Amino acid sequence: MTDQRLNRRSFLRKTALAGGASAGVLAAPAVLAQAPLVLKMQTSWGASNIWQEFAQDYADRVEAMSGGRLKVDVLPAGAVVAAFQVMDAVHDGVLDAAHTVCAYWYGKSKAASLFGTGPVFGASSPAMLGWFYEGGGAELYRELTQDQLGLNVVGFLGFPMFAQPFGWFKGEVNTVADLQGFKYRTVGLAADLLQSMGMSVAQLPGGEIVPAMERGVIDAFEFNNPSSDKDFGAQDVAKNYYLSSYHQASEQFEFLFNKDFYDDLEPDLQAILKYGVEASATANTNKAMRRYSADLKWLQEEAGVTVRRTPSEILDGQIKAWSAILPELETDPMFKRITDSQRAWAEQVAFYELMNAPDYALAYEHFFPGKLSL
Repeated sequence: MTDQRLNRRSFLRKTALAGGASAGVLAAPAVLAQAPLVLKMQTSWGASNIWQEFAQDYADRVEAMSGGRLKVDVLPAGAVVAAFQVMDAVHDGVLDAAHTVCAYWYGKSKAASLFGTGPVFGASSPAMLGWFYEGGGAELYRELTQDQLGLNVVGFLGFPMFAQPFGWFKGEVNTVADLQGFKYRTVGLAADLLQSMGMSVAQLPGGEIVPAMERGVIDAFEFNNPSSDKDFGAQDVAKNYYLSSYHQASEQFEFLFNKDFYDDLEPDLQAILKYGVEASATANTNKAMRRYSADLKWLQEEAGVTVRRTPSEILDGQIKAWSAILPELETDPMFKRITDSQRAWAEQVAFYELMNAPDYALAYEHFFPGKLSL
């Protein structure tokens, strides 16, 4: 497929030269008119998921910044391949690009999950996105994907997600003992973590979660956020929603590009694809703040969902479980190089972040008394 792919840079260059040779014959607008270069990007999200909108936010910015020279055709999960198969499809050139998360190719290397769904060393999701771009994470990602796994991809991370809720349960859970035996949906290293805490884990794409709950394949689950959960119909199969968790507290979107396709672009178009990720991260964050909070309010007030913070005993159990499973995982040298890098970054950056941050909860409680006592 790579051999058959049109050399787009050569095509664009030849088109421009042909246009120049004809300038004395054709009017300028006709000479300069050029069909956009279309990228076929599939996501790992359903068409109605808010994350599909987030992918479109990226596409809109790329098209605008390129003056229409680039157009991203955003397709939902299943349009070409299944949600968990986008990495392979981009590697093979079946897709030009994908909008996904690293945990979805965790089966190739558990180290993949460290780029978003790994242990929490005390740094926030924005801080860990900083590690990717300023702390050596991007080079480690390149080594893992290209050098170690031989994947023909270029990837960037964007949108530092809010910490993911522990999720949806049919009844209350208050202690680690209450979790024993639950059939629970999650992905990536969170599966290793929660299995070590006594849960039985199924790794399912988002669109399969509620049907699995209805069939009894699982009896508790998490996905990511109130808006996606609402759109899935989570409130129809469970009424207890636990916010805050250490199982996936610092994830980001992964933007994948076929390396042959990316390398063949002019440098300015490469830059637009790369820095468009940063632009969409701001847009996604702003939209998430508005939509996630509004949908959480709807779940409480209209859908009869009881919203709680995950009990401190379970949170403490998660931290201890991370410490317990890391030594075996770190027998993989690449895995350990990444976690060593993340630890060093978190120790420095989270110290500043935590020491500098005022107690926002104290201020919130002052102006909106009683609302946080869930």
